[in-house]
Amino acid sequence: MKEQSPITMKDIARELHVSVATVSRALKDSPRISKEQRDRIQTYAREHNFYPNVIGEALRLSKIMPMKIIGVIIPEFIHYYFASILTGIEEEASARGYRIMVAQSDERYEREVQICDSFYKNKVCGIIVSQAKDTTKHDHFQKLINSGVPLVFYDRICTGVDCSRVVVDDYMGAFTAVTHLIDTGCKRIAYYGSSMTMEIAKNRYNGYKDALLQHGLKLDESLIHICDNRASAEAITPDLLSKENRPDAFFAINDDTAIGILYTAKRMGFRIPDDISICGFTNGNRAKACDPMLTTVEQRGTLVGEEAANILIGHVEGSIPKDKVEKRVVRTRLVIRGTTR
Repeated sequence: MKEQSPITMKDIARELHVSVATVSRALKDSPRISKEQRDRIQTYAREHNFYPNVIGEALRLSKIMPMKIIGVIIPEFIHYYFASILTGIEEEASARGYRIMVAQSDERYEREVQICDSFYKNKVCGIIVSQAKDTTKHDHFQKLINSGVPLVFYDRICTGVDCSRVVVDDYMGAFTAVTHLIDTGCKRIAYYGSSMTMEIAKNRYNGYKDALLQHGLKLDESLIHICDNRASAEAITPDLLSKENRPDAFFAINDDTAIGILYTAKRMGFRIPDDISICGFTNGNRAKACDPMLTTVEQRGTLVGEEAANILIGHVEGSIPKDKVEKRVVRTRLVIRGTTR
């Protein structure tokens, strides 16, 4: 059976022999329309499952008032941290009378460019974005700024564009985590991180490196690897743990990578944390679902999202000038559990 197309305000107007303007006013409970007419139109709309086109209405009204829809670009929906940030953005936006339009870049530069273009054409009032892993050019971001579209970065910022951003204290989070490993007796601490093209990767690596050097431990390049997901961790960890001078601890750039290390080490017969200590970075739900539970750095994603939305709305409404670069840092917290001594 062919699915029936949803009705429009034009359909309602034609069936009830009134103007589209009358239908629109009645659906908004306008006192300019009699109660009898309002009830008649609203009843018909309900009976025929009519839902107003919110985006279309916002586009129409945007000619006379600022559009209250925020575009949000998220690298991956499946990632706990990005999901928690999205929750914070939505809660703050909703409380301030804004809606959000969300798209996933899937960690691809080309997709990110397409989303930016689509958001611009749909007249969003501003965009909140965490750039994709393989984004190295920033013309699409600069184009938005040049066109007067407020832009706020979160987590993964673009250093080539001078605009507002919200980040966690990646450096101090990593420094504190590695210091904890050292304080509990670890001396050969491996580092699994992301490509140094991303600012967060640089900051976490520098926190790792400085913690070693400040505690008198030598930086060993053989313990440093580009590895930022569970599959890669499970692939490279066996070789590292088979060496005579194997690491006695791992610091990973995110929880999934840390869990990959944990799974591999246990499968190889190592005791956690007696033989090997492991620390992640996120504090998502999976950190408490593994055995033993994961020591990790909490990023407080919901607060990051709230701050990002707060800044963007400030730019849109004028409480923060559009040309003012607002930079906010959310502090991290080390959560000690069973994978460290």
